[in-house]
Amino acid sequence: MNEILNKVAQSSLKIFDLEENFPEDKIVSIDISKWLFEEYILIEKEFRNHLKETDWSIYKDKYVALYCSTDAILPAWTFALITVYLYSYASKIIQGNSETAIIDWYQNILDKKDYSEYQQKAIILKGCSKKEVPAQVYTYAIQKLIPIAKSIMFGEACSAVPLFKSTK
Repeated sequence: MNEILNKVAQSSLKIFDLEENFPEDKIVSIDISKWLFEEYILIEKEFRNHLKETDWSIYKDKYVALYCSTDAILPAWTFALITVYLYSYASKIIQGNSETAIIDWYQNILDKKDYSEYQQKAIILKGCSKKEVPAQVYTYAIQKLIPIAKSIMFGEACSAVPLFKSTK
């Protein structure tokens, strides 16, 4: 009886899987419109009272995305003031939606990553995610891989799309 061999596992292909670092429950979004009068007007005294009454400890060790879901015209200090309250709790605070926070999350991880195991290797930038990794993250990741890769493909080993081949 012939043994079934996993040729992908035996190949020298290196899988670069962005899902391994997906932030799961680490990112929290705060829509500040709920602290505005009729969700559009910032009345400073009331706004400050909302901030003082908020339990900021629920954001401990979270990556917090601050945004306003309405077209409110806000003073430049709005998000800075909220940051003052969050600073002691959150691991990072950004102004933007959750996708912006996920992109920032990945940029931090990819900037610190050791890529030595991928040096001059054929790499598959794993696609077909089960999690919603923003397309911009793939764009950022490939920029990190191009200088060190022998070749880069996108997708799965069984159906990868060639993206890059080194001329070295």
